[in-house]
Amino acid sequence: MADTTDKKSLSFDGARKVLDAALAEAKKQKFNLSIAVVDEAGHLLSYARMDEAGLASVRVSVAKARCAALFKRPTKHWEETFATRPAVANLPGVLPIEGGLPLTAGGKIVGAIGCSGASSAQDGQVAAAGAAALG
Repeated sequence: MADTTDKKSLSFDGARKVLDAALAEAKKQKFNLSIAVVDEAGHLLSYARMDEAGLASVRVSVAKARCAALFKRPTKHWEETFATRPAVANLPGVLPIEGGLPLTAGGKIVGAIGCSGASSAQDGQVAAAGAAALG
């Protein structure tokens, strides 16, 4: 019988650690971003919108994080898949734009980070810096 009492989850402090690392990278690169950190179910845990970040980036950052958490893969996967199979954009919750990454602890996905406001590659760079903060 599987142990149902020991589940990894992302704490608020863990989410802030991810957010702070992403913010440091965005500031270092002089990107103005919105950054969202969600739990494994896609619910918002921590969030920041930097000065001068575009207003649309608010919703996009959360959508990237939710997509990465719910589908358990980077949003870049969907961006690459979209090039040959555009119908994937019709899947509920898919956002085919780089910048969302799952967050793992103990080999399990515990949440995700989503960044928006620069180019998709730059958003991905900042998301990777945030994800790396979990170790």
